[in-house]
Amino acid sequence: MKIVGVAACTSGIAHTYIAREKVMKAAQSLGYEIHMETQGTIGTENELTPAQIEAADFVLLVVDIKIGGRERFAGKKVVEVPTNTAIKAPTKLLQAVVDKLQAS
Repeated sequence: MKIVGVAACTSGIAHTYIAREKVMKAAQSLGYEIHMETQGTIGTENELTPAQIEAADFVLLVVDIKIGGRERFAGKKVVEVPTNTAIKAPTKLLQAVVDKLQAS
């Protein structure tokens, strides 16, 4: 499974980076390939490339605010959750999304 995502919280500091780290660790522990960018107070970091987006099975938006560049994901399966959901149970979140996608 290949995943791309964006993390962004209301303040653009702590939860943005905690959510990114937890989701990435969970994905890697499940054997998934993941690339996540952050949109925070210092701008966009680890910006997703068009090739990463194209290759992804789905897009995971771990956001509490509107993000820039959402149009890049047109035509992709997009799942949006708040940062708290990703921080509290990242493995459960990813398994639920993948199970739902594989069932459809």
